[in-house]
Amino acid sequence: MPDTRVLLSGPEGLYPSSPLGESEPGIPTGRDVEWEPLVDYRRNGVSETTIHGAVAWAHGSEGFHSFGGNVLCYGRSMMKPLMMKPLAQSLGPVLEGPGKAIALSSHNGDADHVAAAQSILREEDQGLMQAPLDLPLVQFGRQVRRPRRWFHCCSGEHAAVLRACREMGWPQAGYMLPSHPFFQAYLETLRGYLGEDWQPLKIARDGCGMPTVSNTVAELAILFAGLAADRDEDWIWEAMTDHPDLVGGFNRLDSTILKACGGRVLAKEGADGLLGISILHDDFPKGLGVVIKVAHGWDPRAIWCVARGVLGVLGFELRNPYPLDKQKAFLVPGIVPPSLLEFLEKIPTWDSWDPDRDRWFGELGEGP
Repeated sequence: MPDTRVLLSGPEGLYPSSPLGESEPGIPTGRDVEWEPLVDYRRNGVSETTIHGAVAWAHGSEGFHSFGGNVLCYGRSMMKPLMMKPLAQSLGPVLEGPGKAIALSSHNGDADHVAAAQSILREEDQGLMQAPLDLPLVQFGRQVRRPRRWFHCCSGEHAAVLRACREMGWPQAGYMLPSHPFFQAYLETLRGYLGEDWQPLKIARDGCGMPTVSNTVAELAILFAGLAADRDEDWIWEAMTDHPDLVGGFNRLDSTILKACGGRVLAKEGADGLLGISILHDDFPKGLGVVIKVAHGWDPRAIWCVARGVLGVLGFELRNPYPLDKQKAFLVPGIVPPSLLEFLEKIPTWDSWDPDRDRWFGELGEGP
């Protein structure tokens, strides 16, 4: 037999050594995590699809409810409100409201989003922006077919980091590298919430080229609780709640939550399968953070159903996502702490105009 190890590994460090994956001490894989069902879609009472994931709740710096295992994952774009914190003081005087909001966004790439992102940078600096070439996430009317950096969902973040580098005297070259002063300042921001000895187990290159760090879902919930507790320290909370449609866009979950909750909830989506919610609530004076992670990745409908249940038990009304075709979504009790379960049972995942279409009514639909 040929020695397949040579074929699999390739030049050292460029490829994994096995298609089954390696094991690293202290780094659990998705096979090791105790994922739990969060939502199941049923057709006439039979589960056809089950969505697994993890949910974590934190009050201040303490986690108090976890469901689905304390998963290690990358925070991805969900972390943009925290990534902007070390830059907030320098950007505050030079950006208008839309520019601030787009810096925190993962936008759809419509005309307003592009205009807001471009407003952040001086014309002579725009060529330095290195977000990947992309098309708008959601297109209306005449379709755009020529990729541009400004259409990328992270263009506002990239532009804001470059503008902050100019304002703070940091080099603009290499702004996406882990060695850059911006990323080091971001790590210090995370240590302010997680403890001065905290270190990320892994740092990876995000889809837009920026570094992203690994956190457990419990840590992520603590970070989002901190956003609520420190909301008055900078403009981040106000920018997102004042300009919700710039944070995501049409029919995006985070934008919809921001609009539905009257300025008392900050929400940010992140790939793959992440939603962070920061909540002002009288029962949680130190700030409440809830993070939802879906095991299989990006699934706005499933996360939307979970988020509606989480917010509903806290007294916030979020509409249902658009209905499934001939199915109904059902929530799993563990997504909320036991003390709130009685409230979860009163939040339907369907609407009066969305009746059962997954069966016939009468004798024909009852089986033999």
